[in-house]
Amino acid sequence: MTDKETRRLIEEKEARERVKRLNVVIGKVLAGMKPPDDLTVTEWAEQNRRLSAESAAEPGPWRTERTPYLREPMNAWTDPKIRHIVMVAASQVGKSEFLNNCIGYVIDQDPGSILFVHPTTIDAKEYSKLRIAPMIRDCPTLRKKVSDPKSRDSGNTILQKTYPGGILTMCGSTEAHALASKPIRYVLGDERDRWALSAGNEGDPWDLAMARQTTFYNAKSGEVSTPTVKNASAIEAAYATGTMERWKSRCPHCGEYHEIQWADIRFEHDEIIVAGKKTYKVRSVCYACPGCGCISTEAEMKRAPARWEADNPAAYEQGTRSFWLNAFVSQWASWESIILKYLNAIGSTRKMQVVYNTCFGELWEDRGDLEDEDSLMARREEYPAELPEGVLVLTAGVDTQDDRMEYEIVGHGHFGETWGIEKGIIMGRPDDDAVWAQLDELVFDRVLRFENGVGLKMSMSFVDEGGHFTQEVRMQCRARLGKKVFCIKGMPGSDKPYTAPPKKQKIIIKQTAVGTCWQYQIGVDSGKEVIMDNLRVQTPGAKYCHFPKRDDYGSGYFTGLLSEVKVYDPNKKQPWQWKKIPGHERNEALDCRNYALAAFKALPKNLDEIDRRLKEAGGERAPAPVATPVMPPPAAKQRPKRRSGKKYYDDW
Repeated sequence: MTDKETRRLIEEKEARERVKRLNVVIGKVLAGMKPPDDLTVTEWAEQNRRLSAESAAEPGPWRTERTPYLREPMNAWTDPKIRHIVMVAASQVGKSEFLNNCIGYVIDQDPGSILFVHPTTIDAKEYSKLRIAPMIRDCPTLRKKVSDPKSRDSGNTILQKTYPGGILTMCGSTEAHALASKPIRYVLGDERDRWALSAGNEGDPWDLAMARQTTFYNAKSGEVSTPTVKNASAIEAAYATGTMERWKSRCPHCGEYHEIQWADIRFEHDEIIVAGKKTYKVRSVCYACPGCGCISTEAEMKRAPARWEADNPAAYEQGTRSFWLNAFVSQWASWESIILKYLNAIGSTRKMQVVYNTCFGELWEDRGDLEDEDSLMARREEYPAELPEGVLVLTAGVDTQDDRMEYEIVGHGHFGETWGIEKGIIMGRPDDDAVWAQLDELVFDRVLRFENGVGLKMSMSFVDEGGHFTQEVRMQCRARLGKKVFCIKGMPGSDKPYTAPPKKQKIIIKQTAVGTCWQYQIGVDSGKEVIMDNLRVQTPGAKYCHFPKRDDYGSGYFTGLLSEVKVYDPNKKQPWQWKKIPGHERNEALDCRNYALAAFKALPKNLDEIDRRLKEAGGERAPAPVATPVMPPPAAKQRPKRRSGKKYYDDW
């Protein structure tokens, strides 16, 4: 081969290599210009999404058939007529996966910047680490587009994930700078009802986030939350602006579609008492169709065809679809587990609200269904003796005023049942020794007796140190430590625990520290919640409140006991506040009952052992010695005390 032919062959080869490289470059350009596949979010998830072990009960490929109720909300995200999606959902129905699939679809198919708002920054960080990061790691299409967080300058941090065409920013609802700075095409909100009422001083966080979408003709927004309190729920208000769709299942008998609701669930159960505590066993559970009344099993209803039905379909034309879903259709929450949660919440407003919100998917409404003063007076009863049968422990609550000390002695039995024993007032200043001497005689040292002659003393007493005599109250309580008399400080706020371990406090007299005393801090709002819950109980037994038919438990007492109500004030940091009812300014009866209940809660006790020993003492003919219902004192046994041939117990 001649040199000329060789050169020609080399030139041809080089030309082919140049064409190949050019094709690669052009191919990349054309790939970037290629429109995304015409997929819905559901189709994208079924092709690309893998559920991660960290956040899914069933890790592996996404299957919409497991959560068919999510198909319509997800597909609404790719509907060009829809700009706003609202989902009100109970727990364990997969509402977080709706958000995750929308985010994955945006990153892979229709990129744009996303603002993902959570109640707090801590929530945002936890969501990012437990849900977003594993989703990116386990989905190949997302892993190719979001850089490795371990690489330098990756643009992948906990609260920000960059990808071609956009950035995912996560923040808390209080961060005004994140909510009102840059233009954003997509806005998502998780747990809307837990958001701050205002982002700093700049107003509603959702409105601030929405303002960032103004320049986008193709903007999308979605908000998701478990419902909370009726007429105070942000997600409830948002739901009302949309199509208001409910997931309804077809009755196997009549063929009509109905939403499965708590009111249509029928069950039978047994109460079991183990170690003095109530437990429950559900024997049977079924669904009664509200249309035909026929009975169906849980399995039949969960396999039955179901569909979304809209109460306000006209809202579709305004671009908003809204969905409401409860846990009765969840594949991961059995009806039995929901019923057990309900049974265990009976008697507790806070626990019952959680069940209504997270299981029933219903708004909680504090109906204010307390008895009035006259109704409570009408259920007073005659006690056969100072202490009626059922009382096991006595505690006292003392409220301190500038000119008097008010007290109530309360008896406690099994399962939170209580008896009002005596309500009294001692006139005089709290710094007067004579006033405290009367308290010793009428409360702290007093022995109250059952019909059989067995007696009980106060197991513990709590005295309010608030007001103008804090140091004097501390001094007097320190002197009565052996009688289990403690000063307390009321701590308002729904986030304060009812009782906590006591703390040592200095006693300052004339600007000089003269010693220390033990002080209990009481979450008074939590206590008021317990009292009002117990007053609602109508049948003697667990949590029922007994009152004697006497003058000290007259109309004035019940007016004071029902002197406050819980109201919603959106201008407060903690919006639910206890307020005095007009005409019920005297609330000492409520405070005394609150302190007495707190003393019982803080008291170490074994009610079964106390009950046994009281019954033993009642069956003896000879006077019984002083005993301790809970446990023997650590000191050596002392000689039996005798009081007029009677018996009494001193509990610690």
